[in-house]
Amino acid sequence: MKVLEDMEISDLNMETVHAYRNRHTVYRSEHVWGGLTDEEYLERIGAARRVKTDRKIHPTAAGLLMFGEEFRILYEYPEYFLDYRELLDPSIRWTDRLQSSSGDWTGNLFDFFFRVYSKLVKDLKIPFRLEGITRIDDTPVHKALREALANCLVNTDFFVPRGVVIRKDKDMITMENAGYIRTGRDQMLKGGISDPRNKALMKMFNLIGIGERAGSGVPDIFSVWDSQGWVAPEVEEQYNPDRTILKLSFIDR
Repeated sequence: MKVLEDMEISDLNMETVHAYRNRHTVYRSEHVWGGLTDEEYLERIGAARRVKTDRKIHPTAAGLLMFGEEFRILYEYPEYFLDYRELLDPSIRWTDRLQSSSGDWTGNLFDFFFRVYSKLVKDLKIPFRLEGITRIDDTPVHKALREALANCLVNTDFFVPRGVVIRKDKDMITMENAGYIRTGRDQMLKGGISDPRNKALMKMFNLIGIGERAGSGVPDIFSVWDSQGWVAPEVEEQYNPDRTILKLSFIDR
């Protein structure tokens, strides 16, 4: 895990850090890390590390990606780019657009994940269910979309051009990330082996209840799509530059 010794904890966006901590508290209200200082907490989750040379805690590369400001992330990852495109009306070029380079938000992975996830599920026509008299809006499809989006981000090679592109069309969501599939496409579809490109990022998402470490994420997504009667997802690889593309259709088989 690379430590950025030329950066301080203050170089991270602390509003994002506190938003993350709040989500962790909601997910695990009795967790023993709840009373730690921000520096101690960031060290525990892998977002920071103490350096022997100055005995100070500095951000890790993963911590910068998750909690940093976009302009600072570019110091370490010049090709870093996150892009969400929504095309629900053919008469309009974009019905919604979110880019890490816009300058009006942090541009980091944590904020991108939750901003984009809320946009992806906004129009889902999935019936809610009841537990007793309580309405449960979080369905297997919602979980599968969280899994797919987290997989996209933690498997991105942020040194490769074109970064992350999430596209929402009327009947399909497409998730693209820079980088080849480390386990190979066939093994990824089979499941059982987890080898995320950015393991520290995966840990951070896992701590707030997002993502699978057992390598079952992609097969689970396929299973959910099958149970809904939708066309099976597609996984495509491109090379030079390496790119992985997941297409999730909402069209009935």
